[in-house]
Amino acid sequence: MSARVLLTNPIHPHYQALLAEKVDVVLAENPSPQTILRLARDCDAMIVRAHLPEDVFDHAPSMKYVVRHGVGLDMIPMEQATARGIAVANMPGGNTVAVTEYALAAIFHIRRGLATIDRTLREKGWHAAKPMSNDCIELAGSTCGIIGVGSIGKRLAAALHALDVKVLGLTRRPQTMPSFVEAVDKQTLLERSDIVILACPHNAQTHHLINADAIAAMKPGAAIVNVARGPVVDTAALVQALNSGQVGAAVLDVHESAMLTGEEPIFGCPNTLLTPHLAGLTATSLENLSRGSVETVLALLAGERPDNVVNPEVFDASS
Repeated sequence: MSARVLLTNPIHPHYQALLAEKVDVVLAENPSPQTILRLARDCDAMIVRAHLPEDVFDHAPSMKYVVRHGVGLDMIPMEQATARGIAVANMPGGNTVAVTEYALAAIFHIRRGLATIDRTLREKGWHAAKPMSNDCIELAGSTCGIIGVGSIGKRLAAALHALDVKVLGLTRRPQTMPSFVEAVDKQTLLERSDIVILACPHNAQTHHLINADAIAAMKPGAAIVNVARGPVVDTAALVQALNSGQVGAAVLDVHESAMLTGEEPIFGCPNTLLTPHLAGLTATSLENLSRGSVETVLALLAGERPDNVVNPEVFDASS
């Protein structure tokens, strides 16, 4: 009897078809908690692109393997998975390029404001738009602080360094930072940075890392780019700072609520660009993540122990 693999969302068509040649694929019609709970019941493994209910494994007695179609594990109740001996894997590096390029685009958006200039040109004409560039500050010679210098942070730092930007970094492992990144503490990074880029995981230590006190420590008019997780930033404090001008601009791909409704106060803030958690999503990254996810789930089902399993202790417990 073939193994059954649940997909919480569609994956790249080529790799979804490849998976279907090897196992019975169960594609959720929607990623709601109710649908996932119902479909997980008879499945042996799943590929995850949506938040799983906290009690999902209580409803999935046959579940042995979970593969995250991405990097962040906050979508998966990890403690419950490990307690039940379920191996969980992710795709480290699968969207590093995509997120790095998004962060760079965000930084250039802050410094050059091309979308605003384009809109002014269309609505008010040439003579209104042309002087807008007089207020733009070149990125070269600026200081950018990266909080979370992992694979994304390192790649971003290298790109910024090549553009003659002074790069400061804050990480739990300063010994792993490139030589061109100056390792500093949080206070120093906030005080010296013209742009603060958040690329760290969300956990108890980073929850509301950027709060009212942190914002007060920043340079007046400094900017924030968040490609980490929404709760790393205290949104209420950020809204107040954007409206007062203490924070000069913000580009936010992630938000404290899973989805924005359009009614949130952040929509009324000046110099703010919002996107719906898509920094890591490109045609290229989706193909890479789907290929890796399918290869990993098939390896697990074949009894292998891939290196990207994040809780390998479950193998020792079952042996």
